[in-house]
Amino acid sequence: MPISRRDFLKLTGLVAASSTLGSCRPIYNLVGDPPITGWPPSSASDFLALNRLTFGPRPSERVHMAEIGLKAWVEEQLAPDSIDDFACNLRLRNLDTLDMNGQQLFDLSNKLFDDFDLETVPNQLRQGTLLRQVYSKRQLYEVLVEFWNDHFNIATDKGDCYYLKTVDDREVARTHALGTFRDLVWASAHSPAMLTYLDNQANHKGAPNENYARELMELHTLSLHGGYNQTDVMELARCLTGWGVKEHFWRGEFTFDDNKHDSGDKVVLGERIVPGGQDEGEKIIERLARHPAAAQFIAEKLARRFLSDTPSAEIVQKAARVFKNSVGDIRATLRVILLDGLPLANPKYRRPVNFIAAALRMLNVESDCGFAVQEYLLRMGQTPFKWPTPDGYPDRKEAWQGNLLPRWQFAFALVRNEINKTELDLGSLTATSGSGESFDALASLLIGSALPVVERDRLLASLRSAGASDDEVFPIFAGGLLASPAFQWR
Repeated sequence: MPISRRDFLKLTGLVAASSTLGSCRPIYNLVGDPPITGWPPSSASDFLALNRLTFGPRPSERVHMAEIGLKAWVEEQLAPDSIDDFACNLRLRNLDTLDMNGQQLFDLSNKLFDDFDLETVPNQLRQGTLLRQVYSKRQLYEVLVEFWNDHFNIATDKGDCYYLKTVDDREVARTHALGTFRDLVWASAHSPAMLTYLDNQANHKGAPNENYARELMELHTLSLHGGYNQTDVMELARCLTGWGVKEHFWRGEFTFDDNKHDSGDKVVLGERIVPGGQDEGEKIIERLARHPAAAQFIAEKLARRFLSDTPSAEIVQKAARVFKNSVGDIRATLRVILLDGLPLANPKYRRPVNFIAAALRMLNVESDCGFAVQEYLLRMGQTPFKWPTPDGYPDRKEAWQGNLLPRWQFAFALVRNEINKTELDLGSLTATSGSGESFDALASLLIGSALPVVERDRLLASLRSAGASDDEVFPIFAGGLLASPAFQWR
């Protein structure tokens, strides 16, 4: 039964009002996957923390957090290699391009078969990314991988990035997500995808291209106000002349061409650069990664992602000091932001990827995360690896609040099982008896607390008066929760 626009707005309005009232009280009647009863209650702070540290907390994760506490949970997640992720990896088994090198990906993309789609490689990368976000037990790691892919943004639409980004994702963000910032910047600077995306393969003596040099300073390390000037950008570009990508044997690998390198004297950030070929650029990369402005910049960006659009200046400064003193240790920096900062966190608006991943995770949906789901991400404006400019997808609410209709469409398509290769079994989510308890359990699962009984009953009565049958009320209620203002925030 289609729900009318009037009744849909009534539904989401009631849910928003109820969740606002309920959010001040620790009322969390949780449900399981598979059904579990008698759980210890989750506190409001635990629910908020898990919403920041995961792509939407599964019931089992809420139980585990309640049992061991935030600090122990964070420490477990900061050691992702110790977490068995076999079940998630099994879901990736048919995405064979994820493990290929650049030459293999290029060869595959250029086979002379009419039915081969050049989008196969980036589409498998997008599908694999969402599968990991939904099904991986290494949730904090996946959140960090997304963060670094935004920070070192590369759009697959530009040139050979359509296949090189697969290698970049694996060897930059995934390899160094929880390592040191120096290693991240170093890997990105030697990434053929990055050098292609920011035109450094066209950077050679006599005709320097400053695009990568500028973004290396402005977006990757120092920030726009990091204390450098246009001369520094141009001099860094000269240091990076000759850095490029192999186009023949071992295609898609980094290469340095001394014949294209400007070997003249240079001065960057007040330091004279001794002529030394490839070593010139690498020395500056080392310096940029350890610069005090980089510590401030990265601490603030991490705090914005995990805590608030306007994070506490005190937490940012503390994290920046740890970052600087630990020479860019990402784990040490995160401990400060998460353990000291989460109690001070404010609501964050869900970006489209987080909205869809949270819905799939929290409702225990079985999905291939393929084209049908990716189509909704396209409508919402966040197809992975499609942001065209090097600043990455926005991380503030203003960028996302004006496009709600695709979220509503996804919510109701999901609960009605209308999305291809995506299956939701609502009946298996609750182990409670009585319709009221089931609705309370579903609300607790998705927005952290049950609705006040009077408002819940008024809501259900409005659906039935609109013509919904008993079999339709529960799915519509679930869709309304997903589409409600309450679920858009985490």
